[in-house]
Amino acid sequence: MPSESAGPTTFHVPAVRGAGNRCRALLGIIVLAVALALVVGAGRALWDVASQTDFAARNLAPSPAHPFGCDWMGRDMLARTLAGLSTSVLVGLVAAACSSVVACALALVAALGGRAADAAVSWLIDLVMGVPHLILLLLISYALGRGVTGVAVGVALTHWPSLARVLRAEVMQLREQPWLAAARASGASAWRIAWGHVLPALVPQLLVGTVVAFPHAILHEASITFLGFGLPPELPAIGVILSESMQYLSAGYWWLAVLPGAALLAVVLAFAGLGSLVRALTSARTVQE
Repeated sequence: MPSESAGPTTFHVPAVRGAGNRCRALLGIIVLAVALALVVGAGRALWDVASQTDFAARNLAPSPAHPFGCDWMGRDMLARTLAGLSTSVLVGLVAAACSSVVACALALVAALGGRAADAAVSWLIDLVMGVPHLILLLLISYALGRGVTGVAVGVALTHWPSLARVLRAEVMQLREQPWLAAARASGASAWRIAWGHVLPALVPQLLVGTVVAFPHAILHEASITFLGFGLPPELPAIGVILSESMQYLSAGYWWLAVLPGAALLAVVLAFAGLGSLVRALTSARTVQE
């Protein structure tokens, strides 16, 4: 009897712990996703307010009426910061999604297209990773005329190599599985194997890679905009706000840069935490721990 009762105990405890870990990860994902959605929604709702000037409130320090203060034109900095964050998040969303598509396509070509295709993709990955990231992003954005399109395309074309390398290694492991060998033996084409068998198995890695690419995309968008190679000055954006506020820091108007910068950091950390939770949710270790 003792041996029989010990069996169910050792079997069910890890399952309960795993379920608790997954529930906590899912709850964290929901909370962070809702918070980020609220930031984007508030930014879009305050888009017109962010451009309204009131010279009677110029250079106003943070107060209950204006928590982030006002700039040299009397524009509310909280509204401008939220509008800028919404722009950065939307640009990062498009760029990260496109980058993930490129990474997935190249990983499938490298793993299922033969030795020549694998060598070509590996050479392309090494080439892109060998160029300084920010310089390549600046060149692409400048060549495409800057603006939203130039920044989104530039970020998308520079953030795929790391994910492509991870996905390629994953496909290499999947290629040795018996069920994939059986699909090849049955005469299935490479396209059918990639679309119907390999791609569904890559969804967790692809989802995690897309979410993890968000903070990098947002930071790089803000960086090149700050340097003057990104979004136009008339568009509310965090990079534009930080770039314009630099000349006023020496006058003591610290809130023009510190508070928007802190908000950008909070959003980036939120996306980083979201990526960690998504990785934990899709990891098999979460069930076992």
